[in-house]
Amino acid sequence: MRKVEVASYTEEWAGIFASEAEKLRSTFGEELVEVHHIGSTSVHGLKAKPIIDIMIIVKEISRVDYYNKDLQFLGYEPMGENGITGRRFFQKGGNNRSHHIHIFQIGSPEITRHLAFRDYLRAHPKVRNKYGALKEQLANRFPWDIEAYINGKNELVREIEQKAVKWYRLNCGEITQS
Repeated sequence: MRKVEVASYTEEWAGIFASEAEKLRSTFGEELVEVHHIGSTSVHGLKAKPIIDIMIIVKEISRVDYYNKDLQFLGYEPMGENGITGRRFFQKGGNNRSHHIHIFQIGSPEITRHLAFRDYLRAHPKVRNKYGALKEQLANRFPWDIEAYINGKNELVREIEQKAVKWYRLNCGEITQS
């Protein structure tokens, strides 16, 4: 069982991401299109579970499974799609999780969804602070119940996500198949 912990933002998270991203770029080579720091640790000032979320965009999602052994060597556990069709998900650290990798094929709508959520929170401090406060409150209320923590923030996440995707399309465009 893992404890739900929410911590104040630290600049160290950006450095941890950069270090891991470099290893992943080497691992995926020509298959890799882009690597992004996503999730709460990528939003300056947002309280977060101290888990680095990394989104990798690849040319062909079906080829990702060939890299499972390489990622296992780096400490990642392959989890398949893990609830999102067309994604490959990996986690590192077991119950003391330190990293998640979300891999999508270029053109997936999930890419825009993740980038929109991150960028919207970066651009809207009041929303960021409201979300961070809720996360902290839920972590304190449900320190040993990750499902209750996730369920408790679902409504606000959906609300932010809907606004974020519209905002992102107006301000940043859409990631499309090249």
